[in-house]
Amino acid sequence: MSALRLPARAVDAAIDAYQRRISPRKGYECAHRVAHGGDSCSAAVRGEVARRGVVRAVVPSAVRFLACYRAVALLLPTQTSGVCCLGPIPIPFSFGGRR
Repeated sequence: MSALRLPARAVDAAIDAYQRRISPRKGYECAHRVAHGGDSCSAAVRGEVARRGVVRAVVPSAVRFLACYRAVALLLPTQTSGVCCLGPIPIPFSFGGRR
């Protein structure tokens, strides 16, 4: 990584600090990694910056963060509700989700 230019080294150092100090303490994992396996978003962005440089890594990083945002929806419990009619009395029900 010594061949990286100064901006890329600065971003790499910031991501390294995040991975070592903040990420282990935040209490949850990267949703994209949990849903799809592979690298966490911070590791993926770090790799993109190392391969492409800071400017060229912006779009792939934004795409990854959007995919991570969508992965959150896959991991959240779904909320199902309705009315069950077993006989003359309708019975409301609800499964999962937050209320």
